[in-house]
Amino acid sequence: MPLYMDVHNLGGSVTVDDVAKAHAADLQAQGDHDVHYLRYWVAEQQGKIFCLVDAPNPEAANTVHREAHGLVADEIYPVAEGD
Repeated sequence: MPLYMDVHNLGGSVTVDDVAKAHAADLQAQGDHDVHYLRYWVAEQQGKIFCLVDAPNPEAANTVHREAHGLVADEIYPVAEGD
């Protein structure tokens, strides 16, 4: 399955705790869409969130975000894992 990195630009600060709650909601919603959210990173002061996800396509990844908490990604990039 393709691997994607999505980027959320929130326009203000964000906390790791808030992102952890959103990620937990993603994990609960992902099974209905053949999506697997793997990891996330947070730039708190810059208001940016990065999510690594296995998904059939970018739309499925964003559908999970939309259903889980409403914060869809601003950008989604196909990525390949290196050593």
